[in-house]
Formats: sequence, C-alpha cells, structure tokens
Amino acid sequence: QVQLVESGGGLVQPGGSLRLSCAASGFNLDYYAIGWFRQAPGKEREGISCFSSTDGTTHYVDSVKGRATISKDNAKNTVYLQINSLKPEDTAVYYCATDRLSLVRVGCTVDGQAYESWGRGTQVIVSS
Repeated sequence: QVQLVESGGGLVQPGGSLRLSCAASGFNLDYYAIGWFRQAPGKEREGISCFSSTDGTTHYVDSVKGRATISKDNAKNTVYLQINSLKPEDTAVYYCATDRLSLVRVGCTVDGQAYESWGRGTQVIVSS
C-alpha cells in the first residue's frame, strides 16, 4: 500500500524551529520527487518546497526561502522539511506529496496539480 505519513508538527513559539518528516511506505522515494505544501485556515493550499528525484535540485518559495531546508534520507525512505525562524504566518497544516511525473520532470515544481499521492498532514501552530 502506497502511503505518505507526515509528522513533526506541533506548537512552537515564534522564532523557533521544527523538522517535519514525510515517511513513505509501499514505494521507494528514490524514484519520486516530493513536494511540501501547507494550508492555513481559510486560505488556499500553498506549495512551499520540493525535491527533485531526477537531478536532486530543490526549490523554495519566497515565503520560506532562507528559513527552510528540504532533505532526504534514503535509508529511512523519508523526506524532511526543516523550518527555522518560524513566524505566526507559518501556522498551517503541512502536507507532503509525490509528483506524478517524477521520473521525467527536470527539476521540481510546487504546483499542487502535479502531485498525486498525498499524506494526511501535520499541524504546525506558531504562537506565543
């Protein structure tokens, strides 16, 4: 069974850090590009970062650039998203997903329409 499970969310004070995990089961992440998305209450889903399986490149949107790092542990079949200097506006449910064109896309995209398998998300609340 193909499954993605996010974890690592929680309540953190502004300025703090979190490392979110996206653990894959039922398939090998080596062959898939992974995107991280978030959805804040009352807002549309936003793609924030991605990791390419074809060339290892990464991408960050401006809202997290300089504060976020996406990485992959092949042995654990897990992708991580480290976010530092958290702000209240980072409060959201965070999701990971696999790109349906992972094996052919050069680079990666944060367009959610490109993604097929999604996890259920992990809640991040940034508040003092």
